[in-house]
Amino acid sequence: MKYIYTATFVPNEDGSKYYCCVPDLPGCITTGNSIDDAIEMITDAASGWLVVAEDEGNEIPSPTPQHKLDIPDYAACSIIRIDTFAYRAATDTRAVRKNVSLPAWMAALAEKRGVNCSQVLQDGLMQMFNTSHAR
Repeated sequence: MKYIYTATFVPNEDGSKYYCCVPDLPGCITTGNSIDDAIEMITDAASGWLVVAEDEGNEIPSPTPQHKLDIPDYAACSIIRIDTFAYRAATDTRAVRKNVSLPAWMAALAEKRGVNCSQVLQDGLMQMFNTSHAR
């Protein structure tokens, strides 16, 4: 799924760190050493927050318009884009064994031609998910 939220960034006293959060995602907070680092860190934190919420079937809050957020005067805001499908693809790379059935002739031909059936299945599923994900 794709999401868009507002993140807030508050510099510390000497400007060497930014404290950041996504107000719509309770507990989604982190820090960064620069504004670029803070944007990367909060995007990662929000991605993890949303993946867990999706997996556990928790309600995912709708984004609040920026003008309705309670943002301190000294804070900066940024829109962040989160793609939980891409995040999962990048972070959950463990392999899971699946038993699939193929017609005997297809399995024999695949073996003869050196086709990696697991890779073909992965490629096909990825294409299907990307297609359905974009809808």
